[in-house]
Formats: sequence, C-alpha cells, structure tokens
Amino acid sequence: MTVLDVIQRSTDFLSRKGVESPRLQVELLLAHVLQMPRMKLYLNFDRALSEPELDTLRSLIKRRAEREPLQHIVGSTSFCGFEIAVNRDVLVPRPETELLAELAWSFLATLAGPPATVLDFGTGSGCLAIAVALKSPAATVHTVDISEAALVVARANALRLGAGERVLFHAGDGFSVIDPGIAFDLIVSNPPYIPSAEIVTLEPEVRDFDPRLALDGGADGLEFYRLLAAQGRAHLKPAGKLMLEFGEGQHGEISALFTNAGWTVETVVKDYSGRERILIARPGD
Repeated sequence: MTVLDVIQRSTDFLSRKGVESPRLQVELLLAHVLQMPRMKLYLNFDRALSEPELDTLRSLIKRRAEREPLQHIVGSTSFCGFEIAVNRDVLVPRPETELLAELAWSFLATLAGPPATVLDFGTGSGCLAIAVALKSPAATVHTVDISEAALVVARANALRLGAGERVLFHAGDGFSVIDPGIAFDLIVSNPPYIPSAEIVTLEPEVRDFDPRLALDGGADGLEFYRLLAAQGRAHLKPAGKLMLEFGEGQHGEISALFTNAGWTVETVVKDYSGRERILIARPGD
C-alpha cells in the first residue's frame, strides 16, 4: 500500500468517526510514523509502506478514531515554536495561549532595571512559563500548580528545552505556596474557565482526555478569576501587570470582577479569530 493509498483510506475512516480535519490528522500521524516532515509526504505518494509501518500507523489511526488527541498519540505539540511534551496529566496547549505568551514577553522587553520576575499561575505542561523564559533570557519565571503529576511534565519540558535554571516550580494550592516576599513584574495565567456543568458537552478529545482540574472553573467558570482578583495585587509590583486568558463570552463579567476588586483593566485583547481572549490589568491607581 502506498503513501497516497493510506492517506485516502485513513482519511475516509476518520471522517466517518467524526474526527475534524481528518486528512490533516492522517498526514501528521503518517509523518510521525515515517519520521519525515509532513510536506515531504507529497513527494513520496508512490512510496510503499512496509508491514511494520502499516501496523504502527493502523494502531495510531485507531486511537485517533477513538478520539484520543493527536498530541497525546505523538507525545508532544508545538507551542511558540518549542516542542512541548504532553500527556493526560496536562492540558494540551491551545494556539490562543501563544498570544498570551507573546504579550507577556513583549511586556517584559519594555522593562528597565533589575531582571524581571514572572509568575505563571496554573502552569500545567509549563508551555507558557517556558516560552516566556526562553524569549526573555534575563527573567526568572515562578510557576505554581496543584497537580504534582502536571509538574513532573512541566519540569521535564523545562529541562529538555534549556529553561530549567530559570523556571522554578511550586507545588500547591494557589498563592499559598508563593513566598510573600516576592513581588512580581508580571502574573500570567490560563486558568480553568469551563463551567462545571458544561464539561460533559465538550468534544471527546477535551472531555475525556484533558485533566478535569485544568478545565473546571466552578459553577460559573469564574472561580479562579475571583481568586486572582482578590489575591493577585498583593504579589505584584506597583507597575506590574496581570495577563489572563479566558473563555468565549466571559470578557464582560471578568472585566467587571477585576474593576470591582480595585484593578485597572487596561485592555481586552482579541485572539486571531477576533474573539475577546486576554485581559490585561494593573493594580488600581
């Protein structure tokens, strides 16, 4: 069976299983099996696959048909150009969070004075903290996560990507594990924001494979925003900023929540699809 045959047959199979972008998914899995760039497949349509290669691909296609995320199957995903290992203990990084990372390191580049300190609240895979650290070579990035299993993944990612010395990991519940003597230039977070009752309605890739801890934002999805609004200012320098990702349609409630807690909301940034996605605030004047 040739590369083109496999792509066509597997695409039809995944399409019948309701998988989005089935051809792209097949091509990425096939490129993973053959250890070649995806675009090189197009130069090798007539290449015959060996039986071991076909057997491996079939097993991966079957897993994807059962709605296991592609990123779990291949073991990693790209985030801001860095390869981040993922598994069922961490949220698969979303493209929207790359914008948050870019806003964070762009802000740090404007700072003068001593090296910046950053807090990534709820680090998960460590993708955000690692990208900010690698793009801001003078900064120290502290992270906190309640999941010890997630921190195992995050630490391994930081070490592999060369950020292990400047990304510091704290296991525990929120700000309670952060030294109160540290004042941060920037707090960033992509906290859980799905209302508890809506989790069952999510796509199987998210509902059945992402850790619930990384999804569940409480009854209205705003539990962690309340915590950040109430406690975040005590950990920020006077000229510091807080940057938060949030879900679709939540910008009005979250902006009001922070304004009522004494913050100055500077802006709400839209993502690349035009949806309000990131709140930027500073301690109130």
